[in-house]
Amino acid sequence: MRSIWIATLLIPPLLAQAADEKDQIITDRPDFVESSNVVGAGRFQIETSVAMDRNKANGIKERSYSTPTLLRFGLSDNLEARIETDGRMRVITDDLNTGTHSTENGYADVSLGVKWHVADEQGARPSMGILAHVDLDSGSGPFRAAGRGGSLRLAAEWELPDEMGLGIMPGIAWQHNDNGERYTSGIFGIVLGKNWSERCRTFIEYSAPQIARSGNGGMVTTFDVGASYLLTDTMQVDTALSRGLNKNTPDWSWTVGLSLKF
Repeated sequence: MRSIWIATLLIPPLLAQAADEKDQIITDRPDFVESSNVVGAGRFQIETSVAMDRNKANGIKERSYSTPTLLRFGLSDNLEARIETDGRMRVITDDLNTGTHSTENGYADVSLGVKWHVADEQGARPSMGILAHVDLDSGSGPFRAAGRGGSLRLAAEWELPDEMGLGIMPGIAWQHNDNGERYTSGIFGIVLGKNWSERCRTFIEYSAPQIARSGNGGMVTTFDVGASYLLTDTMQVDTALSRGLNKNTPDWSWTVGLSLKF
């Protein structure tokens, strides 16, 4: 985790010198569906945030706090390398049945990946990108996965009339359950966005980060709304609110983020 923050501090100035022409930032947040675009050759982008989840079920009240961060490195005009983590974690649990209170702190796992921009939009064909990630069991304490995993996703985007856009993201993931057994789950998201100006965008979204059998955590689904605003061509602020749609999903999630392109 420490090495990620060192890279965050040292790499941007070096890449900024090599990139004279500044193009407008396009991020993979705050919606769940990823963009099909990459950052561009020789470019560096950081997308960081704070996030909070709240849930109450069976007399257990839980609040979790994290710092999701994505680092994106442009290897070519169509390919980027990625480092992603939920960062610093804090989970506060209150058992309303017994009156007990507990707090856990630590760091989340790190994921390494690539994104390949396969095609630009042309006619009915969407703009498409393929994302492949390997999830390392590198976290601390209770936040460390039972084993290494990974995912493969397709991001597809269409421009619609009236400054609107549609994106979908099907995918597949390989993970380990609490018993250390490997299982396969599905991924799906669909988002509808609206550009109100050159700098302001809002969206509504349905996301299913996990589609699995009940023995492997079941289906995790949310309904999301959010907005992003460009302070400059290379700096974005954003926020999103999510409502869990079943018992496997936190009741509410909220995030606010800052993204920079160098």
